[in-house]
Order: sequence, then C-alpha cells, then structure tokens
Amino acid sequence: MPNEPTPAIGEARAALAARLREIRADARVSAIDLARRAGWPRSKVSKIEHARQAPSIDDIRTWCQHVGATDQAADLVATRHAVEGMWVELRRLQRTGLRRFQDSFVPLWERTRQFRIYEAGVIPGLFQTAEYARARMRRIIEFNGIPDDLENAVRARMDRQRVVHAGDHTFAVVLEENALHARIGDTDMMAAQLAHLITVAVLPNVSVGVIPRDADRTMWASPGFWIYDDERVIVETPSAQLTVTQPREVAVYARWFVELSSMAVVGSAARRIITDAITALDA
Repeated sequence: MPNEPTPAIGEARAALAARLREIRADARVSAIDLARRAGWPRSKVSKIEHARQAPSIDDIRTWCQHVGATDQAADLVATRHAVEGMWVELRRLQRTGLRRFQDSFVPLWERTRQFRIYEAGVIPGLFQTAEYARARMRRIIEFNGIPDDLENAVRARMDRQRVVHAGDHTFAVVLEENALHARIGDTDMMAAQLAHLITVAVLPNVSVGVIPRDADRTMWASPGFWIYDDERVIVETPSAQLTVTQPREVAVYARWFVELSSMAVVGSAARRIITDAITALDA
C-alpha cells in the first residue's frame, strides 16, 4: 500500500480491512476458499485484509456474497465511499468553476460556531479584500485550467464573509509573518489587504495572532488548516483537499493549533507587525 496522505486515511482503511476480515472469519470461510469462490488470486484476500490493497465496490459486494453477509454490503460500501472521500483532488472539486466550489462551503460555515484557522503563506479567505481574492483566484483558474468564472467566484467569497459579522461565530486565526509579505499583486492592493486585516482583527469575535519570523519555534510551520468546531479539519494542498473527521485526529490538529498559537503575538503587537509589513511595501 502506498504511503497515505494522512494517518487518518490509513487508520480508516485499516478499520475497513479489519471489518472484512471479521465477517469472513465469523462465516468460517478461509482466505483460500474465499479467493477460490470469487475467482481471485490467492494473495488478494490477504492484501485486502492487511490494508495493502484497497477493495473496490465490486470486491466488497463479491466478498459479502461469498461469506453469506450480503446484508452488510451496503454499509461496507458506504464506509469505503467515506474513506476515499477524505482525500479529494481539487481539480475534480473545482471542475465546474470556483463559484460552485465556494458555495459548497456555505452550510459548513453557517453551522460552525468556533473557527480555528492557521495559514502559513496566505491571508485567509474570510478576511480577504475583493482585489486580493481576485488575484489569488485568477492564478488558481490559470494554473488548474478550470472554467473561468472569476467574478462570480469573487462575489461568492465576499458573500461568505457575512459569517464574520452575523451570528455567534468566533474566529481564532494564526498567521505566519511570511503570509503578510507574500505579494500576489501590486503594492496598493497589498497595502489595502493588510489594512483590512487590521480592521478585522479588532472585531470582538476575532483574534488574529502572528508568528514572528524570528520566533523561537516550538512547532514547525505546516500547510494551512481550518478547524470547524470539533467536527472536522480541512487541509488544502496544491492538488487535493483533505477532510479529517476522525475525532482523535481532529484533536491532534487542535493541539497543533494550540502550539502554534503559543508562538504568536496578538493584539497591538500583532497589529504592529502588520503595520510594519505595510511600511515594507514601499521599501
């Protein structure tokens, strides 16, 4: 089995493999006999049961058929869908454009009460100006070769920001200082974005922390991640979106966020770093 993109996926696949092994054992069908009945190579059952080979939907149905457990097939297939759905290619998610991709988050954002957000190299979408969002999304569209619905996507992102000002949502944000200096447009646009970040940072339901470049690190930088209550974590890589819902792994990200927060400065000290980044634009 290739290296998993996250331990959570490896654990989930191992759990599915264990369930398949259990129903075979409960039926008193040997691995060799199951392979013979299914017309599979003898090694296939062992590979599936030890999570070295992910079973297809047809594999699961065939497995259940030959061990007399057809009543469990639907649940096992649903489990497989859930496991594979943890890691989804961004190109597939965005194939109909960025507007629909943006809209897909609305129900999650509206029901989330506590947002914990870490970003290493970008201002979070919740706090982006339209021009900053437009610059980022334009490059995403170009790079991924997806349908160009730029203006609709920007409007959707701006509309999603209503959760910052409505309802009882709270936002704890930790940024690496490098995110303030990563220019994706001209100096006027970047200055406006950083000034907007300062404005948002003083809202009563928002806490913005910045990890200084010269901080004594107790935790390394990582890809950005968003924690939605204690329900799920979403991580985006250049190629895929990872959704973590396993409680134990969600708790790992929560601990990670606490460690990152401990290195960040907040309040006036954070605003001073942001102001310095604005001043540096003219240097």
